Amino acid sequence: MADNKKNKAAIIKNFGKNKFDTGYTEVQIALLTNYIYKLQIHLKQNKYDFHSKIGLIRMVNKRRKLLNYLKHKKLARYKFLIKKLKLRHK
Repeated sequence: MADNKKNKAAIIKNFGKNKFDTGYTEVQIALLTNYIYKLQIHLKQNKYDFHSKIGLIRMVNKRRKLLNYLKHKKLARYKFLIKKLKLRHK
């Protein structure tokens, strides 16, 4: 549990303006990306966990919506975030 709190705090520190800035779009996307990676590992081990698979799909859709918002509002921050999180490879 402590590892998750430290990891979350590190993500907030890297992508936010300060340690309390969890509503920042980049922080939300980075946290969702972290949860998605963890859930992908879980689903590789538990292929019949359909409820977690639904949660994964919802997280991916939410991240996609946030990325689209960021892309339309602040393109430079979008490109920086994509590069830093290694989300899209072209």
